Amino acid sequence: MKLFTTKQIKELDAYTIAYEPISSVDLMERAAGCITDWLLKTFDAHVHFKIFAGSGNNGGDALAVARLLGICGFEPEVFLVNPNGKLSADCEANKQRLLKQGTARFTELNTPEQFPVLDDDDWVLDGIFGSGLNRPLEGIFAKLVAHINHSGAKVIAIDIPSGLFGEDNTANNREAIIQARYTLSLQFPKLAYLLPENEEQVGEWIVVDIKLHPEALQNTPSPYFFTEKENVQALLKPRGRFSHKGTYGHALFMGGSYGKMGAVVLASRACLHTGVGLLTVHVPECGVNVLQTAVPEAMCIPDKEFSYLSLLTENLKPYSAIGCGCGMGVEPETAKMLKHLLENATQPLVLDADALNILSKNPSYLDLLPENTIITPHPKEFERLTGSYSGRWNQMQKAKEFSEKHRIFVVLKGAYTAIVCPDGEVHFNSTGNPGMATGGSGDVLCGMILSLRAQGYTAKESALLGVYLHGEAGDKAALKMGQAAMIASNIIDEIKIEY
Repeated sequence: MKLFTTKQIKELDAYTIAYEPISSVDLMERAAGCITDWLLKTFDAHVHFKIFAGSGNNGGDALAVARLLGICGFEPEVFLVNPNGKLSADCEANKQRLLKQGTARFTELNTPEQFPVLDDDDWVLDGIFGSGLNRPLEGIFAKLVAHINHSGAKVIAIDIPSGLFGEDNTANNREAIIQARYTLSLQFPKLAYLLPENEEQVGEWIVVDIKLHPEALQNTPSPYFFTEKENVQALLKPRGRFSHKGTYGHALFMGGSYGKMGAVVLASRACLHTGVGLLTVHVPECGVNVLQTAVPEAMCIPDKEFSYLSLLTENLKPYSAIGCGCGMGVEPETAKMLKHLLENATQPLVLDADALNILSKNPSYLDLLPENTIITPHPKEFERLTGSYSGRWNQMQKAKEFSEKHRIFVVLKGAYTAIVCPDGEVHFNSTGNPGMATGGSGDVLCGMILSLRAQGYTAKESALLGVYLHGEAGDKAALKMGQAAMIASNIIDEIKIEY
């Protein structure tokens, strides 16, 4: 699914109005109908809605919803926040329709003294401001937001919580943004929903399809995407009946150190479960018995050093992809080994964990990164690589610059993991859950991506597939185990690739 900026969304609305064709007030009615349908499926007629509408088109949506709820037997209270006495044309039209219908108690709010009492039993429908906002709320609007947030009432935001910007909220005033329990997003999620700093404001978001013009959606370019199941299934390559283990690649994984062999075990098991034909693992001597006991399907190359990795003297030619870093440590000889790998490997690389920490300590190594290398940093590892940042949006911009400069793929791990591509595309992932925030989960992801890369998938395909399938396996594990009880091994147990 393509994702669009708030500026583009305004253009998509205009295109739909011009070429469907449909009037703007009728498009608003369609959106209100979709929102009302969700409310009717979720709540019964005993729920008391208090609806707050602004003076623009988001307010028009809210007024239209109030009228439709009245038709369906609800008795909403409606509060139009209009201190300047001016409404958009469509908002004014919906105000008159609501007043003519007469099914809602209607009040115009011009001063804070008129704010209604709200309590824990109230459901507030927020239609004060839409996604086009570009400056922090002030005055009566900021006071109303604070009043709602501190009331204990449960909030449903229409399209976007009032006060939240559609993309970058670094300079926003968090105290002047609605804190919603649900956000009903029109047509597609806003980019701001996918950033962790906005979780408290957005709550759970639900997309309602208002059927914007399909040609506009198809022809409007965007570097932002949301990866869903159909996108992944289109990439998967079914297995041929006469294929054999050589058909599916030979991966080399390099990692582990004394006391951290579990990371290698997890990565190796995940690599094999994701379908690689052969796997060889280079570990320090202390890890040989551990690996060959825990992962008998993997072949093993023992390092000359007992507790950490040093230079690999084996020929790299047999391998179709190489992964490195999990549990590896940052010993000086290990760093030399990584440099040797970067200078000599002609195969695709997947780098994680301590491989990234070594790069941070040795910035000159970054220039050695082969094109299309995939790196999988967690937030702190990425910060070590590129410097501090303020919030996920800023982190993503840094990742885009870093990816373009070095011609590599950056997998920014976390909720809605973002895959940043050298051409500027950013793909957000739709699978996964908080139960995956557990030690070893990243090692599993590294092994899965390495497996796909070794099987011949491109770097972009491997990252998209690996991240999606990793999250999907985590979702299945959460259903069985519960999120709090999950461990990384449970994710491996649920890996399933359905062609």
